[in-house]
Amino acid sequence: MTEPLDLIAACAFGLEAVVVRELEGLGHDAKPISTGRVLFRGDTAAVARANIHLRTADRVLIRIGHFPAPDFEALFEGVKSLPWERWITPDMTFPVAGRSVKSQLSSVPACQRATKRAIVDRLLAAHRVATLPETGPRAQVEIALLDNTASLTIDTSGDGLHKRGYRPLVGEAALKETLAAGLVLLSGWRPQRPLVDPFCGTGTIAIEAAMIARGIAPGVHRSFDAESWPALSADVWRDAREAALAAATGRLSFAIHASDIDERALSLARRHAAAAGVERDIHFKRQPFEALSSKAEYGVIITNPPYGVRLGDEAEVERLYRTFPMVLRGLPTWSFHILTARQDLETLVGQRATRRRKLFNAQIECTYFTFFGPRPPRDGESTPPAADTIAPSAEDGDAPTPEPTAPVTDASPAFGGLRERDLREIRDFEACLSKNTRHLRKWPARGITCYRLYDREQVDVPLIIDRYEEWIHASEYEREHSRTLAQQADWYDAVRAAIARACDTPPDRIIIKEKRRQRGLSQHEKHAEERRTSIAREGGLRFEVNLTEYTDVGLFLDHRQTRAMVREGAAGARFLNLFCYTGSFTVYAAAGGAAGTTSVDLSNTYLDWAQRNLSLNGFWPGMHRLIKSDVIEFLAAHARGPHYDLVVVDPPTFSNSSSTEEDWEVAQGHTALFERLFPLLAPGATVYFSNNYRRFKLDEDVFARHNARVIEITKRTIPPDYRDQRIHRCWRITAP
Repeated sequence: MTEPLDLIAACAFGLEAVVVRELEGLGHDAKPISTGRVLFRGDTAAVARANIHLRTADRVLIRIGHFPAPDFEALFEGVKSLPWERWITPDMTFPVAGRSVKSQLSSVPACQRATKRAIVDRLLAAHRVATLPETGPRAQVEIALLDNTASLTIDTSGDGLHKRGYRPLVGEAALKETLAAGLVLLSGWRPQRPLVDPFCGTGTIAIEAAMIARGIAPGVHRSFDAESWPALSADVWRDAREAALAAATGRLSFAIHASDIDERALSLARRHAAAAGVERDIHFKRQPFEALSSKAEYGVIITNPPYGVRLGDEAEVERLYRTFPMVLRGLPTWSFHILTARQDLETLVGQRATRRRKLFNAQIECTYFTFFGPRPPRDGESTPPAADTIAPSAEDGDAPTPEPTAPVTDASPAFGGLRERDLREIRDFEACLSKNTRHLRKWPARGITCYRLYDREQVDVPLIIDRYEEWIHASEYEREHSRTLAQQADWYDAVRAAIARACDTPPDRIIIKEKRRQRGLSQHEKHAEERRTSIAREGGLRFEVNLTEYTDVGLFLDHRQTRAMVREGAAGARFLNLFCYTGSFTVYAAAGGAAGTTSVDLSNTYLDWAQRNLSLNGFWPGMHRLIKSDVIEFLAAHARGPHYDLVVVDPPTFSNSSSTEEDWEVAQGHTALFERLFPLLAPGATVYFSNNYRRFKLDEDVFARHNARVIEITKRTIPPDYRDQRIHRCWRITAP
């Protein structure tokens, strides 16, 4: 019996353990011997079977020998002593490739030349010929030096094993077939589960998965260099192919779905699938990632999204990755396997992977991130037990997995899902909101249709919720929590449902403004993309509210009672509204019979809004002025009064604008403001001054200098629907 050959399956870094499992499936004991090298033993039939069946190996090599090679003499004699004549006939071509790592013989070209001369000497003597024409079949030789040990191999494959024959046209940045197959095998996917690739490109992952499911050997329809070697009979290759074709009897329980936004890539994908004989097993579709959904359960996503390295704009790719948790939470029983060069993937999706593995896509260092969902139930089980348990072997090279952002239970979705504590908190929140709603249920009959419903009474549901007639507006007050981004999105959905039940309001009439916790994004995430405006009524007046575009909707409900005071004192008054915002105080003053109004703000948006509010109530144009100006500059530009009988000053705590040289801070700025305001006031004029700076301290000296009377009226101005009695502070100031 012929002694077994030493054979090596060469593969990409990170796929060694997968190749070992493949070889074990072919009946061989196998072990990695170095990075990208897996050793196994077999006869010449094993050479044929390995070439035809291996999905993740790049080449199948015969190791002719290995020996210490500290110098060129040892290298030459060692090479010459090996039985090259067994494999290389006198007419065969045998180019020599080489590499050297951590060895004395560091010049690769010199090692190649020495190896070639030694092989030539051996063949001339063994075949008893005078020349070696090298016009026949090719046998690629490699001399590999590692730690001063030489390993001599002959490549039996020829073209790399990734060249299956079904992909003559390769798209830009396409994934190699061997790596695609490795991704599928590493995922633990089985043909009984749905499979989707939402960034399929030219279809390689989907095609390799279909071939695995069908049992189609990847090399069954291609040729190999060793087929033309006299040392390996044609019967070996014929028998291996016939056995492979007979074994291709597998089937899929679900069609594989593959999508992309590039129709040209999809066109190539369909041609490749047809060439591979799996076109009926794959449904290709042009579709953006955001549209991904499925009614199937316990499916698997295996995908290679754009990196922003060779294709696409980095900022655009980052925006895409940030959508992952929002989209993937819609597949709560699925598992997800993502190959990317973006090492910040976990940061972008807001949670840690179940496991990660370093791989290389061509020369690009990547990580294969796995997010396991619930494991499918076994036969007879009513609920799935633990998550997928496709554990890596010790030599897989997986990095240790840190603790996830949020606790994971046996049946936790990979993205999203609510914990029991979340559900308990939402139940308590709903009970509190229901109680508040019942308490305020008679307010609309009293003419109050816009009011506060909830103000962070439950600390774990830090929302501020206002009713604007048929609309509910909720804004998050940022508070640290341990939910992932996807879990937080599910939390918002549950909160929305609770609000709908407690307030008897359709969900599409509930606007939730979500605080963003990601770098480089706007302060609030709008729950609805479209602009939503409505008309709110208060005190018999009408106001435009914008429910989606800004942090505040345009009508501060905590000033409801202060606005009523302004209307009561406005008859015949010359009214001034500083920092006028959307002009609600101005509308009340006009409704109270003001002789004229002047409203000042630096924002064109607010001034236009104020004009619309005046128009809604029939007061525009009339005796009303809207002035775009910095407030301090406006006051400084006025001649001494008396000009105004009634004034509202409701400044922001802080403001900076490119239109002004200095920032505004109410704590310091109110002194200069009143110094300029008092000379413009009529005798006995009333000023309402309010702000919501919690640590505000009134500069009483400025009022004393002008002999003004100051009374704090905060308790009278905060409406009873506000639990937060510090929502603002308010003073009534009377000029001498």
